Amino acid sequence: MTTPSLTIRNLTRLELDIAVDWAAAEGWNPGLHDAGCFWSQDPQGFSGGFLGQEMVASVSVVNYDQDYAFAGFFLVKPGYRGRGYGRAVTVAALAHAGGRSVGLDGVVAQQKNYMASGAVYAHRNRRYQGQGGGQRPAGLVDTSRVPWEQVLAYDTACFGAARPEFLRCWLSQPGHLGLAALDGGRLAGYGLLRPCRQGCKIGPLFADTPTQAQAIFQGLAAAAPGQPVFLDTPEINPAALALAQGHGMTMCFETARMYLGQPPSLPLERIFGITTFELG
Repeated sequence: MTTPSLTIRNLTRLELDIAVDWAAAEGWNPGLHDAGCFWSQDPQGFSGGFLGQEMVASVSVVNYDQDYAFAGFFLVKPGYRGRGYGRAVTVAALAHAGGRSVGLDGVVAQQKNYMASGAVYAHRNRRYQGQGGGQRPAGLVDTSRVPWEQVLAYDTACFGAARPEFLRCWLSQPGHLGLAALDGGRLAGYGLLRPCRQGCKIGPLFADTPTQAQAIFQGLAAAAPGQPVFLDTPEINPAALALAQGHGMTMCFETARMYLGQPPSLPLERIFGITTFELG
């Protein structure tokens, strides 16, 4: 009997849904509408390894601009692990980034492997879980009421690259709630709540000050009464950790932010919640 060799190619949109289901099975708790927004940013950024017609591995390398890409969905189907399929797909997928720097959020079990491949550790991320509810503070406005150019510019400054296709989708999906804090009419922070397989996630959460981040967080949490709420915080921002802990949230998962190539210069003091571990 001949064993089929591994074929590596771009995923179709439906095959990306398979990778998202794998991520859910691993406990990553993806958002209900994540796949469509991920795809909108870079449809060529999702790769899979196939044995015959069976998909056995996935990796994403999504390009944002001429300088920056983000890698994720490092997944191998159970029963096919330890055979080098994941590494083979990763090497092929990274070619899509060209000369761009590549960020990734690596799970604990794989961090040594990523570093062995040249990724440089930047900081740890902590996922916190709490309970939604409470009152929405006065003064917040829906992001739909803020001029699009302001939202995009603020997001670009905090994320490190412009991502208009992704952001338009992220702010407009069913059940997604974006709230913004204003300072004298100027955008001073925004965050988004989205429904997930379990509860809701807040991400991103960007703000000029801890006080503004606190208000946005409270407003978003108030929209999910009685539901689990998750926030992915960069450990390097102590105010972000204090926000999560101050709301009685407990750490339930962690990753490490790593970079291949030159990391972007980010205002980490304004990053209270990471958008998503899969796309940065």
